[in-house]
Amino acid sequence: MDITTWMSNYTGQSDFTLVGLFSQSKHPALLAMVTFVVFLMALSGNALLILLIHFDTRLHTPMYFFIRQLSLMDIIYISVTVPKMLIDQVLGSHKISAAACGIQMFLYLTLVGSEYFLLAAMSYDRYVAICHPLRYPVLMNHRVCLLLMSVCWFLGSLDGFMLTPVTMTFPFCGSHEIHHFFCEVPAVTKLSCSDTQLYETLMYLCCVLMLLIPVTVISSSYSSILLTVHRMNSAEGRKKALVTCSSHMTVVILFYGAAVYTYMLPASFHTPAKDMVVSVFYTILTPLLNPLIYSLRNKNVTEALKKLLGVEPLFQKQ
Repeated sequence: MDITTWMSNYTGQSDFTLVGLFSQSKHPALLAMVTFVVFLMALSGNALLILLIHFDTRLHTPMYFFIRQLSLMDIIYISVTVPKMLIDQVLGSHKISAAACGIQMFLYLTLVGSEYFLLAAMSYDRYVAICHPLRYPVLMNHRVCLLLMSVCWFLGSLDGFMLTPVTMTFPFCGSHEIHHFFCEVPAVTKLSCSDTQLYETLMYLCCVLMLLIPVTVISSSYSSILLTVHRMNSAEGRKKALVTCSSHMTVVILFYGAAVYTYMLPASFHTPAKDMVVSVFYTILTPLLNPLIYSLRNKNVTEALKKLLGVEPLFQKQ
């Protein structure tokens, strides 16, 4: 059953209630304000990074092409969950229709899955740049970058198309309270009054596969990079390679660590409170941290920012 068929069949289903993040806090108004500020910072940080890469010709390279795509994903990613959560807190209504829940779930799964594979593509880009520098312009030309990016979005959307219709067609004959701040698959599946054990097993295998392929690419790429860096005679070249790769590895560890907890650890490790804390980390904080990680430790990005702000001439005079 595709998304369109599901939408037509299930829009009449009872609404769900998102218990949300703020209900767990003693100071919900303060937490909502902090979340709003983080949301604005994440949006502005990623948007700024996209603009810098677009307008500065020095950043028109495959590495920055993928970083721009990562920022775009992060903007959509955080916009899928946070605005709804903040609006619910302001209006005092925590209802979400079955259709809206399904759409939110599909977008979330698509973006998460796409980002898994995007991080793998970025590691491959670094592998080619460092281990095969002379062939880099050929192996990572614009057509190859577009192809890799298209594959990332396609594989991510497969995750959404596979899991969303199945999850939303389960009968929900008991409580419709989702103990989460958005329609995440495990949280919604818990509400079903049917036996979901087989589905949870298949979902686990799907997530293992979705993680195993990128992790294999990332591990292979960085193993080769470390060997190449170890053999470098230039200390400056070694330092530049390690700084570039360490930024990427920081993002990989943050994102994949949260994904492993959410989708691969047994149910005994999970509680609604823990799940929400982890989800806050990778749905709200990660989009905030990504532009900081890729800009503060990146000389080209900081120089592009100085140029945009008109600071560069001042530094040149000094």
